Formats: sequence, C-alpha cells, structure tokens
Amino acid sequence: MMRFDLSSAAVMALAVASALTTAWGMDQAGLRGQAQAATPVPSTPAAGAPAQVLKAANGHYWADALIEGRAVRVMVDTGASVVALTRDDAARLGLRLEPADFSATVVTASGPVRAAAVELQAVAVAGARVDRVEALVVEAGLPHSLLGMSYLGRLSSFSATPAGLTLRP
Repeated sequence: MMRFDLSSAAVMALAVASALTTAWGMDQAGLRGQAQAATPVPSTPAAGAPAQVLKAANGHYWADALIEGRAVRVMVDTGASVVALTRDDAARLGLRLEPADFSATVVTASGPVRAAAVELQAVAVAGARVDRVEALVVEAGLPHSLLGMSYLGRLSSFSATPAGLTLRP
C-alpha cells in the first residue's frame, strides 16, 4: 500500500517541477526528436547483471527501458522523485486513464500540470529490473518520459562517469 502525506507530495511536486522544466528546456532547444519511444525491444542481458547507459551527445543519459513488457525511450533524471510517463507512452503501455484519474496537480516552473499516480509492475533497463515501481502519468506538457528515483533509488547502486551510468540491480 502506498501512502502520500503532504510533505511527500510537496517533495514530489518540486522534483517533478524540476524534471518538467528540464524537459521543457530540451524541447525548446530542439532535442524532442531524440526522446521518441523506441520500437525495438531492448536486448536483455542475464538478470542481475549491471546495466550500462551511455551519455548522449546532448549530455543527458537516455535509456531504452522495458516497462510493462514494452520498450520506452526514457531520459534518466535523478532530480525526478518518480518515474514520469507521457500520456502517449502510458497509452502504449496499456494504461487506460480517464480524465478523472488525473487528480494530482504538480506545480512546475511553467505552471501547474495534472498527473495520475500509477504503479508499474516492472521497469527494467538491461538486466537492472525493479518490480512495483511508483510512477506518475503527466496529462500534458512532458515531451518525453523520465526514469526517476522511484526506480533508481531501489537499485543496489548506480554510478556516473563522464561516459555513462552503471545501474546495479
């Protein structure tokens, strides 16, 4: 059972605001095309093996995540409290949301956005799999999905180098 109190909601709102501001800036800089959902399913090494995510030319870490059994291109964002999905990615994953599901309001630098809290059964990047991951589906304004701390914080560790990230399940 998940519990949200007022301070958790405030921290989540600030983190999502930061992530959405970064995403908006990238969209304005013309980087949106790099965040389109991947069509091929990423190859999966042996379960439990560390996953490598290379840094892109734009300085961000992009990963092909396997979410609910489908490939989704995500930007790794340690400033996001939770995994944040675009509405399009959520629909491709089979998450059928009604307007009433978008009951949370997240305040961002560009204004308030509505979001729906969901729980994802599994999120994996290469062999780094986490089950039952808390996430938000942002109704509008998010140019690409974000791999946030509700996934990253449940790994045994993750580390960054100038060339990439290592995710350890």
